[in-house]
Amino acid sequence: MNIDFANLQLQYQKYKIDIDKKIQSVLKKSNYILGEEIYELEKNLEKFTGAKYAITCSSGTDALMLAMMAININPGDEIITTPFTWVSTAETIALLKAKPVFVDIEPDTFNINANLIENAITKNTKAIMPVSLFGQPADIDHIQSIANKHNLKVIIDGAQSFGSTYNNISDSNLGDLSITSFFPSKPLGCYGDGGAVFTNNFDYAEKLKMLRVHGQEKRNHHKYIGIGGRMDTLQAAVLVAKLPYFAKELIDRQKVAKLYSNSFSGILITPAIKVGRSSTWAQYTLKVRNRDDLQLKLKKCGIPTSIFYPVPLHLQECFKYLQYKKGNFSISEKASKEVISLPMNPFLTKDQVDFIILKIKENL
Repeated sequence: MNIDFANLQLQYQKYKIDIDKKIQSVLKKSNYILGEEIYELEKNLEKFTGAKYAITCSSGTDALMLAMMAININPGDEIITTPFTWVSTAETIALLKAKPVFVDIEPDTFNINANLIENAITKNTKAIMPVSLFGQPADIDHIQSIANKHNLKVIIDGAQSFGSTYNNISDSNLGDLSITSFFPSKPLGCYGDGGAVFTNNFDYAEKLKMLRVHGQEKRNHHKYIGIGGRMDTLQAAVLVAKLPYFAKELIDRQKVAKLYSNSFSGILITPAIKVGRSSTWAQYTLKVRNRDDLQLKLKKCGIPTSIFYPVPLHLQECFKYLQYKKGNFSISEKASKEVISLPMNPFLTKDQVDFIILKIKENL
């Protein structure tokens, strides 16, 4: 059986007419930088999420950078986040010469444990950056209450969670700023790199628009130190074409996740979705004790899997200077040895999912 982890080619074939038409429109106009499709996409994203302002940019990584620059993160500032995430979360903090401060995760959701955040706050703490890992928002009410108490900003790293909700509010409409990634394999992906920053703050939005074009207030007049962080118009065109199909894709992802969870219930530790939250199921991630052995056996059956993340950030060589040690974040370290992500996309058939489930049960 031929199973694709993300199945981007099938998705393209389904939406080919719309995608090609949008791309050809950009090519015909040859307006590749900040063309009209950029602003069309931003308006559509605002409508989809309910956020007042959506500012597109060149990647999810740059979205994190821009969000921190918008709130004036400076060298020596501290930002509290999780060690169980992709490197961009903490890497961007370090690139601004601020300090990533890690706290451990919840064992069932893999998200930052809000109960541990307050003890990590110091006089240098400027913000909290929860990650909506694998597509599910963290405990935002608790995190926001801590931020309000200590006068901190909240930046949601929603690189994996565009389309998720928390108490019926879009993940992109939480915190002071929220970001997402449109990397091709993300729930809503373009055909290269792309990202966006969302906010309800007018001043932040205006600053972000300048920061993404080298801090320009107007052409050749630079109000801020910025970056070349624009999304290119071709990528925006792809997303404009794909966005109308996205709500249906989210429903189909839920169906796949439900098939997995119902079949593995009582056999394996399945992902926990907390009450009042929804997940985009960017990944469907199990915890198994024989992870490496199972991954090899599934590969032989033609079933692709992935490991997010085999080494938590506090044990990565690039963060050695933070002087964390093995054992500092035991839940994250345990998860890194046990997690395995199964094929997840809206185009998986029931036969394919049943085959995956069968082979996992046979090889546990």
